[in-house]
Amino acid sequence: MLTIKSVWDGLIVFFGTEDMEATHQFYNQVLGLPLYKDQGVCRIYQVPGGGGLGFCTHVPVVKGEKTPILTLLTEDVDGLWKRLHDAGMKPQQPKTNDKFRIYHFFVPDPSGYTVEIQRFLD
Repeated sequence: MLTIKSVWDGLIVFFGTEDMEATHQFYNQVLGLPLYKDQGVCRIYQVPGGGGLGFCTHVPVVKGEKTPILTLLTEDVDGLWKRLHDAGMKPQQPKTNDKFRIYHFFVPDPSGYTVEIQRFLD
């Protein structure tokens, strides 16, 4: 991998939410992402390994058949599937995708965004 000295200190991607408490429950309590900053109308969750996910009530929620995919990487795909299932979510069954050499599953978050839990196989 190419190493570049950069002026950048991090990355936060913001999404809209209509229900901040359900979003907080999902990302903080179920998925276990630490709350980095609560700005009232926005909450930012730290993603270990780098970056953050922000959710704001003043940002429109992207709805429809195709939503952004928020991919979280873990070695414990099956354990996360069980955690989500036990929390009453409806995750798809984990499977291997040979084309991309990943093991993964998808689950909708409370705002309707697609969350992918995956690990790389190579």
